[in-house]
Amino acid sequence: MAVSVQEQGRRPSANTCTFGVAGLRLAGDRWEPPAGTSRGVVLLLHGGGQTRHSWRRTGERMAELGWTAIALDARGHGDSDWDPAQDYSHVAMADDLGEIVRQLGEPPVLVGASMGGITALVAQARDPELGRALVLVDITPRIEPAGIKHIFEFMTSAPNGFASLEEAAEAIAAYNPNRKRPPSQEGLKKNLRLRDGRWHWHWDPAFMKIREEARRELGHDVLDAGDPGDSGASGASSAAGGAEATSQDFLAEAERAIQSDRLRDAARSIRVPVLLVRGKQSDIVSEEGVAELLTLIPHAEYVDVTGAGHMVAGDDNDVFAGRLGAFLDRLPALPQR
Repeated sequence: MAVSVQEQGRRPSANTCTFGVAGLRLAGDRWEPPAGTSRGVVLLLHGGGQTRHSWRRTGERMAELGWTAIALDARGHGDSDWDPAQDYSHVAMADDLGEIVRQLGEPPVLVGASMGGITALVAQARDPELGRALVLVDITPRIEPAGIKHIFEFMTSAPNGFASLEEAAEAIAAYNPNRKRPPSQEGLKKNLRLRDGRWHWHWDPAFMKIREEARRELGHDVLDAGDPGDSGASGASSAAGGAEATSQDFLAEAERAIQSDRLRDAARSIRVPVLLVRGKQSDIVSEEGVAELLTLIPHAEYVDVTGAGHMVAGDDNDVFAGRLGAFLDRLPALPQR
């Protein structure tokens, strides 16, 4: 792992870091406590289409509370490498996570939002000693198709990019009208890349273009009646007949059931402390999804963040970080080595 210093004002500053996994370079930010010995590592995993920067304020707060916080860009996202093999399955990301933890040399607290939560859940089930605790942020094995459809449509709505940062800002505002717009658009440059005079989202286009990979990465859940993998095409798929649409529905539901069962099996195997944080306004995780998760992991703790949607930390980081900090305070200390 390589590290270089990057100042971020008076609050705990972040160091940029890189991890080499599976021939790829994954980028991260690392915050250390301002003084004294770290209480342990909190590893922050973002959702599909996000970057490590979505965790900046959480990382700063964790460092203030005495923890080493590391936020990662998943493969194909942010400043991390795109995979030449275009493998963006949650299995590949779980493999990446396992290797990163091995390089850290101690079991971290795994905090995963949406896709990152699926990655952490799968990885922890495969290796019960991987993390010392698991925090699932607005993700459960049961997720709501309408909410995922909303995300997928947004992520595939600009295949040719944006003419300006303002155009990208308008698209984000339309997707999440309840989120206060920042006074400057400069922050969008962390999520966009300028190519051939147009602003494109940071992720590898293959992440969304390949239908099967996209379905697995977004949690088995791209379920609208047509073929979402063709949503950026000329519209030929939308002209298909009702029989074909019915067939697609059946296959999508069958795949969703298979993947849901795998995630339920993973959840049943979890023995470390677990916290589920749901945005009260989430259209991804329902109360039924929460109830099922608490049945699968009876020892799990659960909190709602009132006023927050699917992007809980971004919608109300103060409340989210407070809930996370309280959970961390209850964890047993790691044995001295």
